[in-house]
Amino acid sequence: MPAPLLPLIVSPQQLQPLLGHDRLLLVDLSEPADYLAQHLPGAIHLPFQALIQPRPPAMGTLPDLPQLSAVFSAIGLREDSHVVAYDNTGNGRASRLLWTLDVLGHPAFSLLDGGLEAWVADGGPLESGQVAPRPSQYTARLRNPAALADLDYVRSRLEDDDVVVLDTRTPAEYAGTDQRAARAGHIPGAVNFDWTLAMDPHRQRRLLPEAVLRKRLRELGVTPDKEVIAHCQTHHRSAHTYIVLKHLGYQRVRGYAGSWSEWGNRDDTPIER
Repeated sequence: MPAPLLPLIVSPQQLQPLLGHDRLLLVDLSEPADYLAQHLPGAIHLPFQALIQPRPPAMGTLPDLPQLSAVFSAIGLREDSHVVAYDNTGNGRASRLLWTLDVLGHPAFSLLDGGLEAWVADGGPLESGQVAPRPSQYTARLRNPAALADLDYVRSRLEDDDVVVLDTRTPAEYAGTDQRAARAGHIPGAVNFDWTLAMDPHRQRRLLPEAVLRKRLRELGVTPDKEVIAHCQTHHRSAHTYIVLKHLGYQRVRGYAGSWSEWGNRDDTPIER
């Protein structure tokens, strides 16, 4: 398999010289109208809804493998593709795509740092209208189950000192004052790291310097020697944190796709407030 073309977090300056590369697959996860108005040259649009399969009460779980095969074949994903994803709302949607690719063991993908906002701010070229994908025959396989955590896995690790449950919702959601499920609060022992704390609001929500990110996480006890299970409400915001942790070199990171929409809507799960 060819080597990745780019690092996991890619700047507009790093990406621009590779526009048009045969292996590069640019994927825009903005709203359809926003995509049609402006997007990176050659970018394919992918609706965020294609990456989730609600199984109430869990609203953010993974689609099954045949469905993912169809989704990725439709956008032209190949085994040798290097996917670069972005959106215009903080890169949570784009990160959900990259987490899904990681679950499938796809070897090459990147997040455009700062998303479309950063690309525009840096004067990157844009185009409008629809880009027609070149469909492929992609077969989705679960090659990296270590990127996944389900409810039973999370529940079985609550007393494990080697595991940190990282809640990337807002402090109000974590405390239970902003209730978005039948029950409010957080998973016992979970630590709160609002996903936006990884971003620089003054630089188009690009990631903060690595040293700053490491310090913020270390102060919460989220250290590289731990296994980290990230979640939010539907594993949209926490997918971004998942990518940030991988960028920082954390080796054992899992995404809990059921997240609070599952945990908080069941009556057999423990909760703290």
